[in-house]
Amino acid sequence: MPLPDTIEATEAMLADTGYICPRELATVVFLSLKLGRPLFLEGEAGVGKTEIAKALAKGLGRRLIRLQCYEGLDANSAVYEWNFAAQMVAIRTAEATDSTDRKALTDELFSDEFLIRRPLLEAMQPQPGGPPVLLIDELDRTDEPFEAFLLEALSDFQVTIPELGTIKAPEPPIVIVTSNRTREVHDALKRRCLYHWVDYPDFDREMEILQSRAPEATEALSREIVAFVQKLRTEDLFKKPGVAETIDWAKCLLALDAIALSPQLIADTLGAILKYQDDIMKLAGSETTKILEEAKKGLEG
Repeated sequence: MPLPDTIEATEAMLADTGYICPRELATVVFLSLKLGRPLFLEGEAGVGKTEIAKALAKGLGRRLIRLQCYEGLDANSAVYEWNFAAQMVAIRTAEATDSTDRKALTDELFSDEFLIRRPLLEAMQPQPGGPPVLLIDELDRTDEPFEAFLLEALSDFQVTIPELGTIKAPEPPIVIVTSNRTREVHDALKRRCLYHWVDYPDFDREMEILQSRAPEATEALSREIVAFVQKLRTEDLFKKPGVAETIDWAKCLLALDAIALSPQLIADTLGAILKYQDDIMKLAGSETTKILEEAKKGLEG
């Protein structure tokens, strides 16, 4: 599928996949596609940063390649590894057949046949349907040396393998980088990207999202769910619920055949929207009733 040629077309393409986004986010996605620049998205966990990459891949009919970041991630794990087990078999086979051409054996061992492509290298390869969507997820979990390594990949869309040389993408992949901002990412990497902060949606936007992802819910129940979650985000919590938790909670309530919220129903299902025991304990008893009453008053107003 060709790239969208307007902001409106970008917004519509994402909406067709079930991703409802505001115009400012659709604008920066459009510019990223138009200019071939990586897109750096920051925001709280659960606000939909990762889902943008999934929606783009689905909407454009491209392959999604995900590099999940973690502490200690290094270049080899992100780019390539050699299949040592297969190499050892090849060496033993050569010894058993009395092959003494060491240079030929070395060339064979460090050839494409024994190369295991990790996400960054895979994203540099030609793909059916066009360049893939490369999701570098939760970059803030890695350390600065890995960020420095990414500069080459994001600047020139190429990686270097000592045994094979430099491999450059024939067409740059569509790159989405996300961060939950548990630490600051270096400016040198941010400068190579377009930037957008993905915030919690307002009431109307979250209603649209919920109706798109959980259409079985009645409008009345959806309004109560969104109002309660929006009110919950104003509380002093260790981890505020994101849009992902709103959707999960709605699906849990539907599985229980709920038609309206009640303090007991909320207490029974808090684990779907709050992921820390301290937060759950904070809402025990009358606090849940109070928040629910305030949420319903807001709907009436």
